[in-house]
Order: sequence, then C-alpha cells, then structure tokens
Amino acid sequence: MIEKEILNNKNVALVVGSTGMAGSNLANKLIENGWEVYGLSRSSKNNNVAIKPITADLLNPSQLANALKDILPTHVFFTTWMRNDTEDENIRINSALVRNLLNVLSPKKSVKHVALVTGLKHYLGPFESYAKEGVLPETPLREEQPRLDLKNFYYAQEDEVYAAAKRDGFTWSVHRPHTLIGYAVGNLMNLGTTLAVYASICKEEKLPFIWPGSEAQWNGLSDVTDAKILAEQLIWAAETPSAKNQAYNIANGDIFRWKWLWQKIADFFDLEVDGFDGSIRPLEQRLAQKKEIWQKMAVQYNLIEADLNRISSAWHTDLDLGRPIEVMTDMSNSRKLGFVEYTNTKDSFFELFTQLQKDKLIP
Repeated sequence: MIEKEILNNKNVALVVGSTGMAGSNLANKLIENGWEVYGLSRSSKNNNVAIKPITADLLNPSQLANALKDILPTHVFFTTWMRNDTEDENIRINSALVRNLLNVLSPKKSVKHVALVTGLKHYLGPFESYAKEGVLPETPLREEQPRLDLKNFYYAQEDEVYAAAKRDGFTWSVHRPHTLIGYAVGNLMNLGTTLAVYASICKEEKLPFIWPGSEAQWNGLSDVTDAKILAEQLIWAAETPSAKNQAYNIANGDIFRWKWLWQKIADFFDLEVDGFDGSIRPLEQRLAQKKEIWQKMAVQYNLIEADLNRISSAWHTDLDLGRPIEVMTDMSNSRKLGFVEYTNTKDSFFELFTQLQKDKLIP
C-alpha cells in the first residue's frame, strides 16, 4: 500500500514552466487531483483554463515578486531551464532562475515542498561534454552515482534548492527523467514531436525513414519517460512522507531497442526503414534543408505551425540518438518506496502522434 501524506484541504501548486512539456502535463494532473494550480511562465498561454496564469521573468526579481505578491504556494514544481552558449552561462542563468524564485517566496513561509526536474545529463555530462569518452558512466544509471567532475547546471540548480531548503525548512525532491515524450509545441528538447515531423516529411517526399544515430543506440537497450508518468512521480513525491529529500530517476518502466521502436514508428507512418549503416547521419542537417517543404505542407494540410524550427528540435534528438553507449535508468529507489506506475513506450509515441494529427500539427 502506497504511503500518502494527509495534506491540508488547500494545496496550492506553483508550476514553474507550465507551458512546457513537463510543466503542462503536471499542471493538468494536479488539477485532476483537486489542487489549486498557478502556472508561471514567460508566456500566459496555457491549454488548461483551470490553470491560473502568472507571467513573469525569473531573471527579474522585482517583476517576479510583484507577480507573486498575492500568491502563497504550498508546493513548488520547477520544470524549466534556459539554454545558453556555454556551460558557464548555463550555470549562471539556470541557477539564478531557481535562486530568484525561492528568494522571492522565502518571506512568505508558505512553501512546504519544492520539486526540481532535471534529467540524465546529471550522469552523462553537460551539452559540451555530453556522453563523451572519459565521462561515460556505468549503466543502468543509479541515483547514488556521484556527480561527474564537470561543470553542470543541473548540479547548480540542485544546490540552490538544497540551500533554500536548509534556510526555509521545506522538503525537496529531484526528478531525473530520460528523454521526455509528450505534447508541447516549442519545447527545446522534444524528440517525439521531432520524429513525428521528420516522419511526416519522409512520407510526403516518399523517402525512407533514416536512422540518424549511433550503432550503440540502434542495437542497445534504452528507455524513455512519458511526461505523464513524470507528473505522477512528482505528485507522489510531494504526497509521500518517506519520499522527501531524495532524488529519483523516472522512466516508463519498460525497455526497448531503438531498432525495434524505429520500425514501429515507421509502420505508424507507413514508411520504409533505413537503419544504421555504419555511420551517424545527423537529423539536424537533414531537417535544415526541409524548411520550405514544411511550409508547403503546412499550407496543403492546413497545419497550425509552419515554422519547422518551432515544432522540432533536431539538435537534441541527435544528441540522444547519437550516444556511444546504451542508456537506461534504474528506478529501484522510488519502486521500493511504493511508486509503481508504468507506461508502455510504444503507446507513449503513438498517443503523441495521434494527438499531433488531431491538433493539425502534423498531417
């Protein structure tokens, strides 16, 4: 039986990054569970009208304080970040995002729990050294593995949470998903939608579905994280006393080989597969030549987004699929504490593709 904290009648969630993939799915799930939800982002656009939008720049403390002046959150879920040109800048900016928010909330004394979403770069290294020889960890990845001896903005964000928790007395949890699969337009790291867009272009041009990544990823074992199961774990950690003050990996619960899943995705779009051929063939280079084709497709099929750069993030897809090792995560820490949710990975992709078609984001 899953241990659950008896919460106060009024649980007020502040979801930071509520328009992103992780944040929007979390906000929806919190609302389903009866929480009062405020969504903080640089844009006031939220698909769920029950989310109370807050528009503020996390790098502007005075603006942030003004936006939050009448809000007393009991739980903060931090799901956003900003990409910069160097890891030094990533650290400076992304630590400030967390620090500024928690400093603004500190005098209110309302926060009971802060959850931070990071990812597997905690184990695989930052963008500048991502999954490179010399820093490759042993897999499956486990939460107790030490930090790499590298600069990493995930570590800086964690340290801001730890320092604020010590100062203000709230509990915390850190959540490390593998590649996130879910619905969000304009997300910086959106492999599922990127593959859907690429597959749609292949179908339009009657081209094979070319594998862009490494042999290790093609043949090795992997897992991914549905944004909905991440939301489930975030809420579970917030409500379960024994789950507090720990870090957790989070993945769907099944494993697969990309050569199997690539064929399944190709079948969904009725494509022929061109698998690993001995070399890495980056998707970013291929999609860079397809902007005009996508614009024509947007007109022909009445799609709502004609900007290929806004709907896809090939650079991140190449990072994930080009890794020189197989990558999967161990979830023993949360499993032994009672988190037993599971999602089928093929269903994660197919449900996303169906939703993208329904909403006229792909043909």
